[in-house]
Amino acid sequence: MPLLTNDVWQGILASSLSSACDEEKFELVAFVFMPEHVHLLVHPSSSDAEVSRLLARTKQPASKAVKQILVQNQAPLLSRLMVRERPGKTCFRFWQEGPGFDRNLFSAQAIEASIDDIHMNPVKRGLCKRATDRKWSSARYYLENIVDPALPPLTKPSPQWFDRSGVQTEHS
Repeated sequence: MPLLTNDVWQGILASSLSSACDEEKFELVAFVFMPEHVHLLVHPSSSDAEVSRLLARTKQPASKAVKQILVQNQAPLLSRLMVRERPGKTCFRFWQEGPGFDRNLFSAQAIEASIDDIHMNPVKRGLCKRATDRKWSSARYYLENIVDPALPPLTKPSPQWFDRSGVQTEHS
C-alpha cells in the first residue's frame, strides 16, 4: 500500500532516519523514499553498528508519529492499518512485515552503481522525469550539490573505506 505519498509523513521518516543514523552509528550515503518502500545505502561508523537496530530505530518512531496523526484526525486509513496479530490482539502496522533486503557492498564501483540505482528508482517507476526532481532523495545532493535541510544528513563515500585496490577493508 503506498503510504509514503505526502510530505508530512516523508518528513517524519526523514527525521526518524536522521536520528536513527546518529544513535546507531551509521552514515547515510544515499536514499530515496518511494511510495511503498525505501531504499537506503548506509555505512557503519562503528564496529558494533547493526542494520537491524538502525531499521528498528527508524521505523518505530515514524510509525508511532503517523499513527498519532491518524488518530488525531480520525482518519479512516487507521482501521485499514490495524492488523490482527493473534486472537484478541490487533496492532498498527505501517511497515511491511519482515527484515527487508540488505546486502554488503565491497567495492567503490558497487557503491557507485548502487547510488545510481537508488537515484534512478523513481525515474524508472515514472514518478519523475529526472532523479533530481524527486524531493525525498539524495539525488540533488550528489548531482547538484544541494543540501536540503528537510533531508537527513548525507555522507559521500570516503576513500578511507577502501584499500588501494578499491576493495572495502575489514576495518572500514
